[in-house]
Amino acid sequence: MENTPTRRRLRSSTVILGGMGALAAALTSCGSSEPDKRCVDPDSYDYVKGYRIVDSSACKSSSSTSRSSYGTSHSGRWYYDSDRSSGYADNGSFNKSAVSRGGFGCSGSGGG
Repeated sequence: MENTPTRRRLRSSTVILGGMGALAAALTSCGSSEPDKRCVDPDSYDYVKGYRIVDSSACKSSSSTSRSSYGTSHSGRWYYDSDRSSGYADNGSFNKSAVSRGGFGCSGSGGG
Protein backbone atom coordinates (compact mmCIF):
# COMPACT_ATOMS: atom_id res chain seq x y z
CA MET A 1 0.00 0.00 0.00
CA GLU A 2 1.22 3.39 -0.90
CA ASN A 3 1.23 6.14 1.72
CA THR A 4 0.33 9.30 -0.13
CA PRO A 5 0.05 12.36 2.07
CA THR A 6 -3.45 13.64 2.02
CA ARG A 7 -3.86 17.25 1.18
CA ARG A 8 -6.52 19.18 2.98
CA ARG A 9 -8.32 21.85 1.01
CA LEU A 10 -9.71 24.81 2.85
CA ARG A 11 -13.13 25.91 1.89
CA SER A 12 -13.38 29.33 0.33
CA SER A 13 -15.66 30.50 3.14
CA THR A 14 -12.97 29.60 5.70
CA VAL A 15 -10.35 31.55 3.78
CA ILE A 16 -12.64 34.56 3.41
CA LEU A 17 -13.59 34.57 7.09
CA GLY A 18 -9.95 34.27 8.12
CA GLY A 19 -9.01 37.13 5.83
CA MET A 20 -11.83 39.28 7.20
CA GLY A 21 -10.67 38.58 10.74
CA ALA A 22 -7.12 39.65 9.91
CA LEU A 23 -8.42 42.81 8.25
CA ALA A 24 -10.61 43.65 11.25
CA ALA A 25 -7.67 43.17 13.62
CA ALA A 26 -5.50 45.46 11.49
CA LEU A 27 -8.12 48.19 11.34
CA THR A 28 -8.94 48.15 15.04
CA SER A 29 -5.29 48.25 16.03
CA CYS A 30 -4.95 51.62 14.26
CA GLY A 31 -7.20 53.45 16.68
CA SER A 32 -6.85 51.31 19.75
CA SER A 33 -4.12 53.28 21.48
CA GLU A 34 -4.27 56.84 22.70
CA PRO A 35 -1.65 59.19 21.27
CA ASP A 36 0.96 60.60 23.61
CA LYS A 37 -0.01 64.07 24.85
CA ARG A 38 1.71 66.93 26.65
CA CYS A 39 0.32 70.15 28.05
CA VAL A 40 2.02 73.10 26.35
CA ASP A 41 1.74 76.86 26.35
CA PRO A 42 0.45 77.62 22.83
CA ASP A 43 1.82 81.18 22.98
CA SER A 44 5.38 80.04 23.71
CA TYR A 45 6.40 78.67 20.32
CA ASP A 46 10.10 78.85 19.53
CA TYR A 47 11.17 78.04 15.96
CA VAL A 48 14.05 75.84 17.10
CA LYS A 49 12.68 74.31 20.32
CA GLY A 50 8.91 74.12 19.77
CA TYR A 51 6.26 74.72 22.48
CA ARG A 52 7.19 75.04 26.15
CA ILE A 53 5.77 72.15 28.21
CA VAL A 54 3.78 73.34 31.22
CA ASP A 55 2.12 71.61 34.16
CA SER A 56 -0.83 69.46 33.12
CA SER A 57 -3.09 71.41 35.48
CA ALA A 58 -2.97 74.24 32.92
CA CYS A 59 -4.80 71.98 30.47
CA LYS A 60 -7.22 70.56 33.05
CA SER A 61 -8.50 73.77 34.59
CA SER A 62 -11.88 75.03 33.45
CA SER A 63 -10.56 78.48 32.60
CA SER A 64 -7.42 76.92 31.05
CA THR A 65 -5.30 79.58 32.69
CA SER A 66 -2.71 78.66 35.25
CA ARG A 67 0.21 80.27 37.06
CA SER A 68 3.66 78.95 36.31
CA SER A 69 6.46 78.69 38.84
CA TYR A 70 7.69 82.06 37.50
CA GLY A 71 4.46 83.81 38.51
CA THR A 72 3.22 84.49 34.99
CA SER A 73 -0.13 83.18 33.86
CA HIS A 74 -0.56 81.10 30.75
CA SER A 75 -3.18 78.92 29.16
CA GLY A 76 -2.39 75.35 28.31
CA ARG A 77 -3.48 73.13 25.44
CA TRP A 78 -2.94 69.44 24.87
CA TYR A 79 -0.32 68.79 22.18
CA TYR A 80 -0.40 65.26 20.75
CA ASP A 81 2.26 62.86 19.51
CA SER A 82 5.19 65.23 19.79
CA ASP A 83 8.93 64.94 20.17
CA ARG A 84 10.18 66.10 23.56
CA SER A 85 13.47 67.78 24.33
CA SER A 86 14.59 69.87 27.33
CA GLY A 87 11.12 70.96 28.43
CA TYR A 88 9.85 71.64 24.90
CA ALA A 89 7.59 69.68 22.56
CA ASP A 90 7.70 69.86 18.77
CA ASN A 91 6.50 68.06 15.63
CA GLY A 92 3.07 67.22 17.04
CA SER A 93 -0.47 68.49 16.64
CA PHE A 94 -3.14 70.24 18.69
CA ASN A 95 -5.68 68.13 16.77
CA LYS A 96 -5.93 64.71 18.43
CA SER A 97 -7.54 63.06 15.41
CA ALA A 98 -4.75 64.24 13.09
CA VAL A 99 -1.98 62.20 14.71
CA SER A 100 -0.85 58.73 13.76
CA ARG A 101 -1.57 56.13 16.42
CA GLY A 102 0.66 53.40 15.04
CA GLY A 103 -0.34 49.77 14.85
CA PHE A 104 -0.36 47.26 12.02
CA GLY A 105 -1.61 48.68 8.75
CA CYS A 106 -1.61 52.28 9.92
CA SER A 107 0.06 55.05 8.02
CA GLY A 108 0.33 58.78 8.17
CA SER A 109 2.02 61.22 10.45
CA GLY A 110 1.14 63.95 12.85
CA GLY A 111 0.83 67.46 11.55
CA GLY A 112 0.62 70.75 13.26
